[in-house]
Amino acid sequence: MSKKVEKKPSVDLTNKAYNGIRKMLFHNELVAGQKIPFQELADEMEMSATPVIQALKFLEFQGIVRREPNKGYFIEPLDLEEVDELFRFRNLLELSLLHETIERLDEEAKASLAAAHKAYLEAINGVFITKKLVADMEFHMTIARLSGQKLKVRALRNSFDLLHLKYQTSLRYVTRSQSNENDHGLILDAIYAKDIEKASSLLSDHIENSRINACDNLIRMSKEKAELGF
Repeated sequence: MSKKVEKKPSVDLTNKAYNGIRKMLFHNELVAGQKIPFQELADEMEMSATPVIQALKFLEFQGIVRREPNKGYFIEPLDLEEVDELFRFRNLLELSLLHETIERLDEEAKASLAAAHKAYLEAINGVFITKKLVADMEFHMTIARLSGQKLKVRALRNSFDLLHLKYQTSLRYVTRSQSNENDHGLILDAIYAKDIEKASSLLSDHIENSRINACDNLIRMSKEKAELGF
């Protein structure tokens, strides 16, 4: 008698489920501490629960969700120490990539940086906060990608993923738009001038200010929830 072999979910369906859950996290349709109704998500995305569970396993690996035996999957709770560590890790990583980018800087790289900065300036004049966050990330990721250090760039992207998917609410006013606009412009000018010392100092201060404000914001949110009894 032949054994029945369970079919694995297709990569396309798992990717669809993964991207769908990411969008829900990014738009706060799924929030920290919430139990994930994976069967409802599967029904909404018109697929079986299997690819959704596979997607959740990958998000678990990223530290965004956790599985509790006999209970299901949950969005990981907010963690002040994790936010602090993520920004400190970003600082170390981005500074090491910045050096490589400046050393490799050419006219094509300058054009890429200018385009990323222009997209950010356009985003901060709009009303969509999520678009501003994405444009800010793309400015930093463009600097990183131009370094040619693929493994480090991937690690940085994963750090942004965790910050944006899990802690987006605490990033909504990390720094004022005007402050970010000035910071980005000054960093860009220092990169164009190939002034590694100045660019490093500006970038480090920029990320450190974001860390302080994100942590303060998260503390304030926690206090507000406690006062409201949530």
